[in-house]
Amino acid sequence: MKIGSRGSPLALAQTHAVRRALALAHGLREDAIAIETIRTTGDRIVDRSLADAGGKGLFTKELDAALLAGQIDCAVHSAKDLPSVLPEGLKIAGYQSREDARDAFISAKAKRFADLPSGATLGSASPRRQAMALRLRPDLNVVLLRGNVETRLRKVESGEIDATLLAIAGLKRLGMQDRTTELLSVDAFLPAVGQGAVAITVRAEDHATRVALGSILHAATGYAVSAERAFLAALDGSCRTPIAGLASVDDERVDFRGIVLRMDGSQHWEIADSGSLDDAERIGDRAGRALLARLPSELFSA
Repeated sequence: MKIGSRGSPLALAQTHAVRRALALAHGLREDAIAIETIRTTGDRIVDRSLADAGGKGLFTKELDAALLAGQIDCAVHSAKDLPSVLPEGLKIAGYQSREDARDAFISAKAKRFADLPSGATLGSASPRRQAMALRLRPDLNVVLLRGNVETRLRKVESGEIDATLLAIAGLKRLGMQDRTTELLSVDAFLPAVGQGAVAITVRAEDHATRVALGSILHAATGYAVSAERAFLAALDGSCRTPIAGLASVDDERVDFRGIVLRMDGSQHWEIADSGSLDDAERIGDRAGRALLARLPSELFSA
């Protein structure tokens, strides 16, 4: 088997974890499973937002092409980077067990997000995080911050920016969780759809690879992220619109909460829904459609 991965330290850490799990599940040596590193358009563009450059697919399209061409057998992604609709011929085989989905606040200037001084500069590449921050603190100077995790942390340490927000899951996978200043509650900062989950994509007709991956996939994470992705798809969400959604699974129940915000954080619209595991995707879709009916018509055309 050959696994495709982006070349960032976080992407490779996630892919190596998938390879270790596969090797253990099938009694193989890790080096019997190859990793193919593929540089994506999203990795090359660091001077502007993803929305301005073309959207979420910039982190996946080269991996998608390699998968469709048979150069790799599966691809490992941060679930939050996957577009709501995959190219024809590809599907999500499933997800590994989800890490903590919360956002981490990192700053050398304040011990808590609430303690940042008025006018402080907070850098983020995420419209969701930017809007969430401005919703609570409209007095902050929120700026675009691209680059990998290490680059963003260096800019905080050097004083180029006063603070940033990152997924705690990524920090944990890189062994950098000690750089966290404060863990933000999901009540205040609802995560991105799929945040904390690692997704594995395959060719839709490749039954053998899907069977091989089956033993390392986590069913509860699959139900939760399916609800979240259905919510995003119903809204036809993109990188340009601040959208967040999180589902939790408890026994046979799925509880979902979603939110859409204006970019400047001045308005937001929330929704919650719940139901049985078997209805996970329908719950997300229903919530998305219900929220869409309440949103101003210009919100997604801006």
